[in-house]
Amino acid sequence: MSGTVTASKNPARKPDMFNMASHGKVGMWMFLATDALTFSGFLIGYAVLRARNPHWPDPEQFLGVALSAIATTILIVSSVTMVVAQAYGENKQPKMMARYLGFTILGGIIFLGIQAYEYSHLSHVVGQAMTFNDFEAGPPQFASTFYMVTGFHGLHVLSGVIYLIIMFFRTLAGKYDNGDVNEIEILGLFWHFVDLVWILVFTFIYLI
Repeated sequence: MSGTVTASKNPARKPDMFNMASHGKVGMWMFLATDALTFSGFLIGYAVLRARNPHWPDPEQFLGVALSAIATTILIVSSVTMVVAQAYGENKQPKMMARYLGFTILGGIIFLGIQAYEYSHLSHVVGQAMTFNDFEAGPPQFASTFYMVTGFHGLHVLSGVIYLIIMFFRTLAGKYDNGDVNEIEILGLFWHFVDLVWILVFTFIYLI
């Protein structure tokens, strides 16, 4: 009998950039990368329209900058509560994780409520009402780009809130009691992306 050891026909996988990432996490990264391109296209289109129109209105005169600043702060805080929720999950404290997921859900709902109020208000201001294809006080592109970009982001927030609610109830059902919170981490990637994109949207649409 030979004393030599036969080489394995299935050598160990060599380390690569995805070696420590789950398939779900890699998939989320890919989705967010393509989504970032979509948002980039919207913002570039907005910038081109604005640069080519010398009569583009000053956003601070017509948009609710102060109210949207509050919404921005709430969204940033919800991103922090998402981090805290994941940390509690990793420490096998599912009840605390569920609590902070609830705080994150609340932040998303408040953000959507503020956005809905803003849309309603802007569409009824006498002399400068804004709808998707009309603006009484300036070029209609000002209104259409505003609603398109912020509405597309709002759709992401709504999707994120639904996603959060699902994971909240999965947490209550004991799915993550063992400390394996990979699915929560994937959710966090999406929610942090939504937060980051809104900071860019708020800067471009409301402040510049």
